[in-house]
Amino acid sequence: MDKNKNAVAVFDKLATLYQSRFMDVSLYAETLDFFCDLAGKDASILELACGPGNITKYLLDRNPQLKILGTDLAPNMLALAKNNNPKGVFEVLDCRDIVLLEQQFDAIMCGFCLPYLSKIETTKLIADATQILNQNGLLYLSTMEDDYEKSGFKKGSTGDAVFQHFYTLDFLVSILEINHFEIIKAKRFFSTSENATATDLVVIAKLRS
Repeated sequence: MDKNKNAVAVFDKLATLYQSRFMDVSLYAETLDFFCDLAGKDASILELACGPGNITKYLLDRNPQLKILGTDLAPNMLALAKNNNPKGVFEVLDCRDIVLLEQQFDAIMCGFCLPYLSKIETTKLIADATQILNQNGLLYLSTMEDDYEKSGFKKGSTGDAVFQHFYTLDFLVSILEINHFEIIKAKRFFSTSENATATDLVVIAKLRS
């Protein structure tokens, strides 16, 4: 089974349900506001795995002048993103192929995309980001923190299973620093759910000039 194709199929199938559960991103407001303000008024932002456009909407509500290109592999997610952000620009893109984009960006938003990428793919994504970011460009990463060895197929309430990869802050910091990023903010969000097995983690980094 191709883990990536499986994840795309599940997210495409459950797009509306995902939107109903995760459209509100206010839990991460502190880090999103920090990223948005640091990016600047009319920054160009590439959003990877944009889903129903929940983060896109939050950022544009805070700063309508942002130029955001939202991307995803699930057609139904992109349809919802366009509906939630009528003035937004969205297109199909595999986050593993960002170097194919013929443009540069001031920032990259990668909200909860890493759980569906292997260590090799995550390492490549961070390296690829350096190729399309402008000088002092920003990279926002959010993921679920736990030992990588605990990665595996996780079944949701609908019975659909997707393979989720866990990452530690130390691992992400090491890969970012190797690729000439400076860590400017890292924050953990601890779940109050008894069923939670991992902690949400946000890392914001700046490409050194």
